[in-house]
Amino acid sequence: MSWRIVVISQRAKLDLKMNYLVVRKQDETVKIFLGEIGQIIIESTAVSLTASLLCELVKRKIKVIFCDEKRNPCSELLPYYGSHDTSEKIRTQMEWGEYGKGSVWTKIIREKIKNQRDLLRQFQKKESELLDNYLEELTYRDKTNREGHAAKVYFNALFGTKFTRSEETPVNAALNYGYAIFLSSVNREIVSNGYITQIGIFHDNMFNDFNLGSDLVEPLRMIVDEYVYTHQPEEFGHNEKMALLDLLNQEVWIDGRRQVLNNAIKIYCKSVFEALKQEDAQIIRFIGNEL
Repeated sequence: MSWRIVVISQRAKLDLKMNYLVVRKQDETVKIFLGEIGQIIIESTAVSLTASLLCELVKRKIKVIFCDEKRNPCSELLPYYGSHDTSEKIRTQMEWGEYGKGSVWTKIIREKIKNQRDLLRQFQKKESELLDNYLEELTYRDKTNREGHAAKVYFNALFGTKFTRSEETPVNAALNYGYAIFLSSVNREIVSNGYITQIGIFHDNMFNDFNLGSDLVEPLRMIVDEYVYTHQPEEFGHNEKMALLDLLNQEVWIDGRRQVLNNAIKIYCKSVFEALKQEDAQIIRFIGNEL
């Protein structure tokens, strides 16, 4: 099983040699077996990579995330073909029925609000009662935008009534970084299963290359929220990023079993695709439930 998350945070040259990732820095050379790598994050813009390495990473479905000059995730490497039957999967994706998509989206939003409520309960926030009401009021496709109302109550309860997601603060930087890493992990599963990230079930932004990933990641955000609320970072640097990355290695519950989060995301995403295929939202396996 691929389990390593490799982070390149300073000037280096990366290439391929005998199934190993070779990282050459000024004072040392490190070799890592590709079969152990699940994800590579290129934090520095002073990193160069060979084309042969990039091709091999794509073949092995190793996720590669590139960061900008502020060391924030800005893009990722995705293969054109993630599965042997990609063409068939894309045709299936284009034919997902409106009822099935609506049912799956409603189920995802219900799980998101429920997870938000549970986190507020965990921290003994009385606002959890409002989210109980929103769950009861939730309708098909969330036509009354209970998700939006729940989000406002939820973030104000966690971070204060003056908190907004648009501010440039260490808390928002941590949230954004964690969400980007989780979105990337979901995108990897979408492509690995033969689908494309641009065509979503609810998100439909012409400028968003990851509409489907934006749909599927919604119930996972609370894992990041819990960490950020618990630690309340006063700065956001390398150590904080490494801690957020390590969330993918924690154990969670899914389908009555304990799994490493990275593996649980695979199970969750596959269950969503099957639910869309069968137009049965009840077969979705969400992360965090013990039963």
